[in-house]
Amino acid sequence: MAARLHHERIAHSEGSPERWMLFTHGIYGAGSNWRGVARKIVDKRREWGIVLVDLRAHGKSETGDPPHTIDACADDVSALAASLGDVHALAGHSFGGKVMLAARSRIDVAQTWMLDSNPSERPGAIDDERDSVIRVLRMLERMPTTWATRDAFVGAVMTEGHDQALAQWLAMSLVPADGQFVNRLRPTILRELLTSYYATDLWSAAADGARGQLELVIAIKSRVWKIDRERADAMADHVHVHEIPAGHWLHIEATGPVVDLFVTELP
Repeated sequence: MAARLHHERIAHSEGSPERWMLFTHGIYGAGSNWRGVARKIVDKRREWGIVLVDLRAHGKSETGDPPHTIDACADDVSALAASLGDVHALAGHSFGGKVMLAARSRIDVAQTWMLDSNPSERPGAIDDERDSVIRVLRMLERMPTTWATRDAFVGAVMTEGHDQALAQWLAMSLVPADGQFVNRLRPTILRELLTSYYATDLWSAAADGARGQLELVIAIKSRVWKIDRERADAMADHVHVHEIPAGHWLHIEATGPVVDLFVTELP
């Protein structure tokens, strides 16, 4: 059974959107990470509304039944789209971009956006300690799930060698419970999701021109597209490659260019 996904509608204060885009986040995140960008987009494209989606086991969404895979996440998104109606576009950052590419085969949309997200598989990446995502996962696996204060959690993350900005961002997943704070992020499920993410190759899905336009947004200071860039450039006409002068967290480092790209390229 699909997990019920928490979602938040973003629309301009004047008027009702004619169509909606489902927008989701990367691993460890939540749909609210993109709230600022979403508000700026709908301010300039009032005919569009954006639904910020928390993926399974993230934010305020249900955990869902195993197995916890890219396909399971795509099924969750498809079920949400069916319940909402009027969904004409999909967008996702990093892990969420691959989820939306998988969901593209299940939902009839005009356009799908992958924000610094690569369709390729990455064999062995789940064991690569040089990968900051894996370092965070292993840290969460070692840490307790309950904390006396948020500051205690932030301090523990920084003691592990991570910077304060990352520590404070991860602390957003802590929720009050019985006088303490509980981390909603469940490392066991996150490991399953990441294992599936690294093992899944979706180039065939990307090549399917019958499923609408595919917008590949590449953060040029990121390592995500260090492989397969030529393959992206050689794709068929339904695939459009865009470059953003930023690192992986492009919505923070280059908010203006990201917003302008959506404003220009949305149908």
